[in-house]
Parts: sequence; C-alpha cells; structure tokens
Amino acid sequence: MIDINLIRTNPELVKENIKKKFQDRKLPLVDEALVLDARRRELIAEGDSLRSARNTLSKQVGALMKAGDKEGAEKIKAQVKADADRLLEIEKETAETEAALKKVMMAIPNIIAGDVPIGKDDSENVELKRFGEAKEPEFEIPYHLDILEKLDGIDVDSARRTSGQGFYYLTGDIARLHSAVLTYARDFMIDKGFTYVIPPYMIHGDVVSGVMSFDEMENMMYKIEGEDLYLIGTSEHSMIGRFMGQIIDGAKLPLTLTSYSPCFRKEKGAHGIEERGIYRIHQFEKQEMIVVCKPEESEEWYEKLWSYTVELFRSLDIPVRQLGCCSGDLADLKYKSCDVEAWSPRQKKFFEVGSCSNLTDAQARRLSIRYKDSDGKTKLAHTLNNTVVAPPRMLIAFVENHLQPDGSVRIPEALQPYMGGKKVITPNK
Repeated sequence: MIDINLIRTNPELVKENIKKKFQDRKLPLVDEALVLDARRRELIAEGDSLRSARNTLSKQVGALMKAGDKEGAEKIKAQVKADADRLLEIEKETAETEAALKKVMMAIPNIIAGDVPIGKDDSENVELKRFGEAKEPEFEIPYHLDILEKLDGIDVDSARRTSGQGFYYLTGDIARLHSAVLTYARDFMIDKGFTYVIPPYMIHGDVVSGVMSFDEMENMMYKIEGEDLYLIGTSEHSMIGRFMGQIIDGAKLPLTLTSYSPCFRKEKGAHGIEERGIYRIHQFEKQEMIVVCKPEESEEWYEKLWSYTVELFRSLDIPVRQLGCCSGDLADLKYKSCDVEAWSPRQKKFFEVGSCSNLTDAQARRLSIRYKDSDGKTKLAHTLNNTVVAPPRMLIAFVENHLQPDGSVRIPEALQPYMGGKKVITPNK
C-alpha cells in the first residue's frame, strides 16, 4: 500500500505507474481515493470543531445556570444535544469512509523501481546474468517423474488416491535427498548470519491481506472452514506477520531471518506437461529468507538475497541465471523482483526455482511495521523476501543436472555429509 500523501501530491505519477503495470482498469481508483480522502478529512475537521465547541458550550451552560438564566441554559443544552447527535453521525461516516479508502488504497499497486523492465507478463522478463555453464548432455534426459520413479523415490499414483492431483509421496533416497537439501540450505543461511525460525503454518485473515494483494490471496490461499485461519503459501506470510503492529528498535535492524515451513497453494490455472510431475503442486516445503530493514538498506539487501540463492545452487553444481521480472509480472506490493532459474538439460531451457522481492514499505504500511531511528522518530520499515530453496523444483534441477548415463544420480560433494556420505543414488528398477 502506498502513501496517501503521494496520491494527494502527485496523482499522475501513481496513474503512470498503474499504466506501466498494464492495469488500466485501476486508474479510476486514484481519483476515487482522492475523493474519499478529501471527504475523510472534512469529516475529521467537522468532528474536531464540534468537540471543541462542546467544551465551550458546556461551560456556558454552567455559567447561565449560575446566573439563573434557565431558558438560555436549556437552549445551549439543546445545541449540545444536536451537536452530540451530529458527532455520532460523523464518527459513523468517518469509519465507513476510512474503510472504503483503505480498500481502494490496498488495490493500488506499489510504485515500481526505475530499472524494472516494462512488459505485460512473464514472457517479457529479461535475463540479467548467467552463472555456470548450461550444458546439453550427450544422452537423453528423461522426464523428471520418470527419473524419480526409476530411483524408487516417488509415488504419485497413491497420492492421487489419498489426496488428488498435485500431491506425491517421496520415498527412500529421494526423500532423504529432499530433507538433505533443506537442511543444507538452513545451515547455508545460518552461516550467512541469518537467524533460523520455524513459524506458524496458519495465519489470520488480517495478516494475509497485509502481506499480499486480494488477487494473490484468492489464487493462492486455502482457508480453514469456519475459522479466521489460512494455510500459509510461504513462510514469508507468517514471518512478516510476526512484526504486525510492532515498533522495532532501529538499532536492531536489519533483522535477517531464514525460515522453514511447509507451503500450501491452490495453484489456480496450472497447466501443461510440467504440471504432470512435481513442478506445480499443492503442498511442498521451502527454506526462505526474510529481511526487515531501514529504507536506505533495502536496495543493498535485495542484491545480497538473490545472490545467496545463486551461490547455493552453484555450490551444488547447478547452472542458474537471474531473470529480471517485468512490470506486468510484478505482484501489486512489489517494488522490484527477480527470479533465479535453474538449467533444465531435458528441456534445454531455464525454469524458475526461486524469487526475490523488495516490497519497500508496502507490507509495513499495511501491517504497521515501524522502527524508531536514532533521533527517536518512528518510521516504516522495508521488507524483503527470497527463496533459499524449494525442494520440489530443486529436485527436478538436481536429478536432471546430476543424472548419469546409467540412470544413477551423482551427489555433489557439498551435500554428501547431509546424505550420510552417499556419493550416488542408484536405480532400484
């Protein structure tokens, strides 16, 4: 959510930003916000005036009664009663106007960074840099589901019977690999100075609306029937919600946190051959990184965060690239975002394995996450998040890039201690 002062002082900039995101349907919201804001301020001013007058009139009633002017006192009392009734009306309309204004403001997208490429959707995202050599093997790489099945590491048929499409059982060495990757990622981030956290896996609706847009909420979140609880789509949701309504000591910033959680997503609109395997699923686990910092630090942390994901994947001998997300591919709260994509030897292209975002003060404004600076002034913090690793997609990249001609999968040296010294996973079929 952006600052209402920006709409007051520069509505055309806000409208231009909406156009850059190809959301022209939202252009009327800027003028609507201005009207609601003006009305809200009028109501507040009128209410303040009536409260001030009430004190004056109350004193007059006492003076008139003391002077024996009962008739005059009754007139003033009638005026006080009328003002009190009007004040109730004002307070009710103010609350309604503020609620309407908040709803409009929450639908207006965050201002995007100046270097965000302009484009309508993810097809216009821009490759920024590659890390490692993207090799095409001399032998054919099977579909990842076929590789995992030959390693006796996955059972999707049973999962369809118990849970439906988009679920799976991991077994044996592949299940161990899944856990090893998460544990390795946890230790990797702890070594970077991040504090490890395991957060709640369910959050209230006000946290959900604070961390994401309404469209994202509808497309992603599972709601617990009959309760004000949602299953998290990523640990970022509960991690940022942790600081809702808090004023943080500025001396403690930045807060650098790495969190583990299962994640639950509707994945509306998923389609294509990659959805047959474990690329898009309803339940998975992930290691995340979260930063809460001062505004002047967020650009630097953004660069650090995505580079950590690159470093982790390269430590496991997986080629990756950084892809700058274009304006039309940015969620409404994002100032800037990039994807880290891993090389798929089978598809001979890169695919997304992580996403890094700087949300500036958009989440902090919605959730009232503030800090006190060295001068004692209270300011909004900036929030950032980034995927360390999400094993379903990591597993795809892992088995494709480390598959040997005999069907075995090599374990990189960095991960071997987490696999009990195992250097290779061999097929059982």
